[in-house]
Parts: sequence; structure tokens; C-alpha cells
Amino acid sequence: MIRLENLTKTFVMYGQRKTVADNLNATFPSRTAVALLGRNGAGKSTLLNMIAGTLEPTSGRILSTGRVSWPVGFAGSFHPDMTGAQNVRFIARIYGVDSDALVDFVEEFAEVGKHFHLPFRTYSSGMRSRLAFGASMGIPFDTYLLDEVTSVGDAAFKAKSTAYLHDRLKNSGAIFVSHSTGAVRNLCTEAGVLEDGKMTYYTDIDAAIEHHERNMKVRAV
Repeated sequence: MIRLENLTKTFVMYGQRKTVADNLNATFPSRTAVALLGRNGAGKSTLLNMIAGTLEPTSGRILSTGRVSWPVGFAGSFHPDMTGAQNVRFIARIYGVDSDALVDFVEEFAEVGKHFHLPFRTYSSGMRSRLAFGASMGIPFDTYLLDEVTSVGDAAFKAKSTAYLHDRLKNSGAIFVSHSTGAVRNLCTEAGVLEDGKMTYYTDIDAAIEHHERNMKVRAV
């Protein structure tokens, strides 16, 4: 379970203030896949980073139960001069899981070949995302934070990743950011729609998508 209590986040850029989260109050239930919908710049990734604890809110707080992943699809926390294997081993130690087992799992799952034993800075963006996704799938989190992860890799890798993610979500929850309504419908049953710093929460995924698409059409006119 993830609960937002009076959560506010404001950025100041070039003397201008932009509030992407304006006193948000919402609860993301346990063992439920919840989509975050909104246009570019609405604050979806910012909210994921606050939930992960990598970004501080301006005010308010986030309460959670269980173990929460980092934002999968984001590999910024990996050390550039360590190899993929070394980074995975370090993650295993942080989360208290068997390091040899995690390294073996990620090496097979990520499909980055010899790069797994080369410095992370030599990876393409796709390889970085594969490594991050593989590392997260190898750890049994209670809530997975997913940022456009279904767009990584070729068709075969996408199919494998989606199947493994569905298996993980039999016993875990997720907060999923994606611009693909097909992926959202395939994975999620509930959603929050972000617009102008506010969130409308839906237990009906189709109603949420309809609201989001209506927002997009209104702004596009």
C-alpha cells in the first residue's frame, strides 16, 4: 500500500514556479496495478521518484507498507565505472538478497551479452533499461514502480518482460507510467489521472483512460 498525504511538489525554474503535485491525497492499494496517466510534464515520473524516495516533496508525506522498488526503467543510480554484474551484486547487498542468485538471473534475463561484465558507461540506453528491469524482476518487491518499461527491447524481449511482470504481479502491486493505453489496459485495473497538479483516482481503468484522453483532446484544441 502507498498513501499520499497532502503531497505537494513545486519546482522553480528561470524564476517561474511550477507545481506538479498540488496537495495530493490518494491511496494505491496493495496487490493492485495502478496506472499513472497524464500528458508530458504532468508530473508522473516526478511522483514515481518521490514514492521511491529519490526526490523529496515540497510538503506532505508518503506512507508505504512492504518493500518498494526503484523506478524501473530509470538506471541513473547505477555506477558508470562498475560492470553490470558489479552493479547487480551491489543492489543485492542493499536489498538483502542472495547476490550470486541475482547476478545469475539478471545475466540471463537482461540479454546484454559480454557487456554484463563491462563498465555500465559503455551500455546503450536500451541495455541500461534491460539491466534495471532484470535486476528489479529478480527481487520480490511488494510494489513495483514502472516507468515505460514495456517499450524496452525487441518484440521477443518485450513479450518475455511482460509475461514475467504479470507473474510478479500475482503477489505484488505496481504503479505504472506509460503513454500506451494498450499496455495500461493489459497491466492495470485502476488509475490516477494527473492534470494541472491534481489527481483524479479511478477504480475503473476504462473510465480513467477516457478522462485522460478527454484531457488530451481539450488541450490539443
